[in-house]
Amino acid sequence: MSLKGKTALVTGSTSGIGLGIALGLARAGADLILNGFGDASAVLAEVRQFGGKVGHHPADVSDPAQIAEMFAYAEREFGGVDILVNNAGIQHVAPVEEFPVERWDSIIAINLSSVFHSTRLALPGMRAKGWGRIVNIASVHGLVGSVGKAAYVAAKHGVIGLTKVVGLETATGNVTCNAICPGWVLTPLVQKQIDDRAAGGVDPQQAQHDLLAEKQPSLEFVTPPQLGELVLFLCSEAGSQVRGAAWNIDGGWLAQ
Repeated sequence: MSLKGKTALVTGSTSGIGLGIALGLARAGADLILNGFGDASAVLAEVRQFGGKVGHHPADVSDPAQIAEMFAYAEREFGGVDILVNNAGIQHVAPVEEFPVERWDSIIAINLSSVFHSTRLALPGMRAKGWGRIVNIASVHGLVGSVGKAAYVAAKHGVIGLTKVVGLETATGNVTCNAICPGWVLTPLVQKQIDDRAAGGVDPQQAQHDLLAEKQPSLEFVTPPQLGELVLFLCSEAGSQVRGAAWNIDGGWLAQ
């Protein structure tokens, strides 16, 4: 498929899942707006190899004003956003009664509220153009719970609920909204959980196996390129009647 002439904005795209998705979209011909903290020069060069226009905006997506600035940049420099991938996310693990209030607030802000703010800013332009794709990177934790992850699970359940509402509100046009729900992907967030297990004297390979074995029957990680291919499908004509869906890609996690 070709996304030539389309502009994609992927939040949290300077590493991990977001970068994998951005590379897939760029490979398909889309112009890209990357988002993330720090020096993005190496990532920009990696995405530019596919020949499209590439930009970067450092918005902190916990701040609605900075999200608005990012969309103003997209309008000014790229003529708007055709494909929005809400990917930015953070994690903290603790029992509910010990969960730091400030960590709850930041996880809800980045993992859930940013999806709302980006979506509300993207929709008018998509409606005006008569085409748009919104893909929310939720999680299998948007469909099931796990101990110690109250804020993350609550936020991802909220993302799926928001996805359904937007899917219904755009049901009669050529704008779609869907969520992808990955199982374990080897990102820095997941690597930290492996490292925490290994810190107790467990072999790192055994710690990784044990993490996967608890939830993911395939015993293999989902990869960022696989998620990128699923985003491409949802952007294609073949995916045009997938609306308000929560598509799990989880190595069998939810089949148990």
